Amino acid sequence: MSPRLDAALALLPNYLAWHVALSASALALGLAASLPLAVAASRSPRLRWPLLAISSLVQTIPSLALLALFYPLLLALSALSKGLFGHGFSALGFLPALLALALYSMLPILRNATAGILGVDPAVQAAADGVGMTPGQRLWQVELPLAAPVIMAGVRTAAVWTIGAATLSTPVGQTSLGNYIFSGLQTENWVDVLTGCAAAAVLALAADQLLGLVEAGVRLRSRVRLIAGGLGLALGIILAVSPLIGAGARPAYVVGAKNFSEQYILAELIGERLQRTGAAVQLKQGLGSAVAYRALAAGELDAYVDYSGTLWTNVLGRADNPGRAEVLRQLTAEMQRRDGVVVLGSLGFENAYALAMRRDRAQALGVATLADLAREAPSLTLGADLEFLSRPEWTSVAAAYGLRFRSQRSYQPTFMYRAVAGGDVDVISAFSSDGRIAADRLTVLGDPKGAIPPYDAVVLIAPRRAGDDRLRRALQPLIGRIPVEAMRAANLSVDRDVDKVAPGAAARALAAKLGL
Repeated sequence: MSPRLDAALALLPNYLAWHVALSASALALGLAASLPLAVAASRSPRLRWPLLAISSLVQTIPSLALLALFYPLLLALSALSKGLFGHGFSALGFLPALLALALYSMLPILRNATAGILGVDPAVQAAADGVGMTPGQRLWQVELPLAAPVIMAGVRTAAVWTIGAATLSTPVGQTSLGNYIFSGLQTENWVDVLTGCAAAAVLALAADQLLGLVEAGVRLRSRVRLIAGGLGLALGIILAVSPLIGAGARPAYVVGAKNFSEQYILAELIGERLQRTGAAVQLKQGLGSAVAYRALAAGELDAYVDYSGTLWTNVLGRADNPGRAEVLRQLTAEMQRRDGVVVLGSLGFENAYALAMRRDRAQALGVATLADLAREAPSLTLGADLEFLSRPEWTSVAAAYGLRFRSQRSYQPTFMYRAVAGGDVDVISAFSSDGRIAADRLTVLGDPKGAIPPYDAVVLIAPRRAGDDRLRRALQPLIGRIPVEAMRAANLSVDRDVDKVAPGAAARALAAKLGL
């Protein structure tokens, strides 16, 4: 068997367990919320349209956006709860994913249940009234049993939707089969991507068939099919989530990582150093940039690596550039004062945003700096990563140099580099520590006006761990020890080399090379 497939399958029990637990919980919650609303909608035409309209509106919100929106909402509620009662709750991971997916599952159940109840023959309802049934008895003994096949059809649709959408829970910190997909896309590990897609498809198909058996049992009034389908679902869920039994306690340390290769490598490096002290470590990878910092400040993460320019612009809202050393000094003081977050120090390299072009294309156009680029930009296409065009850095650079491109496109980073190498775009928002710059024969354009702030890779520690000596002792040896050339080589070994390695192997190789 392929080593890559072996590595992917080794992660399957844990990823599948969390995916099943999340999907089953969300579907159950959506069913519990939808059925009472469907009964109310079937009884009141005034309620029917608003309920169905609102549930339809939820479906228009992209799944990933809906998942992300729940995180800041729950974070605010947790802070309020802590202020009022002295106890908060985790706003990262399972809870935001659960609530978003439950909402997402409601439309097919609500619509089918409402239609099923309204579709009961009025003569049957009149007969139930004629024999003296109360409205409640008529509902439970006549209408719901007759509407059950239609309701179950909605549940089957909701189950498939929920299982598919659950793969998008990774950016809010929830482990799922989506971990394969997000990390695989970034590192060009297509075995991981296919494993995640195949596992989610098989899971959705199995759930649909077992629910179909339950539906047939209800429709045909076959107790055997009903019991077989119900037992199959119950046993399947129990077996799938069994790896989580006894694993519910919070580990000693939770290390975060954003959604690109360098972050995966650095999180593995931090995790391994903590494990050397005998501590239990959990990695939460693939987090959105804003989510990662908020999670750290709220104590949901204990440590992760971020970049001074990102924190300077996105967290502190600064647009000036007083220089690399001064940015780091002010950042360290201000984040401690404002959020209690400890900036342990720089790892020794920058991962700075930069605009880059193919070397031959830049030479042909006579472009070496961003000032040169401004002259040619109206005839060129810019390719950016998914967040660059909405970041303050881009606003500052565009204003400083008067950059106006013919068109702008956003890509997942892997495909962004492919796009510039293939000539689909002319300029990209590259990262200075990315080994693909040299591998793809790109040239980084100079920034003579200093519009792009410095981007030192810095280790951040959560306020709750500010006095944790073991954490500091484990991570302090990393400070100032990683040159950019070593980071580029590690990144390239994960992203592009013929003999690709996993982020964990790249982290171990980096540590051995630098004597860490």
